[in-house]
Amino acid sequence: MENETTTSVETAAPTTNRYEELKRMVEAMEADFVRFYSQGNKAAGTRVRAAMQELKNFAQTVRTEVQSMKNEGKTAS
Repeated sequence: MENETTTSVETAAPTTNRYEELKRMVEAMEADFVRFYSQGNKAAGTRVRAAMQELKNFAQTVRTEVQSMKNEGKTAS
């Protein structure tokens, strides 16, 4: 992706606005989705798969973080 922003799932602070991170990740995938599904670009398909794996890892991190915060009785500030 040309304007790819790399999000480090492991180093992101829990106080970071996770929803904004999620939106940026999805927006960064848009061009490759179009290239793959509309134009049949196989390299874009590979990038889509990699981005989806990163999204999956991010989602798992957020799920774990939310569960931990919930169990500790904390809310995000």
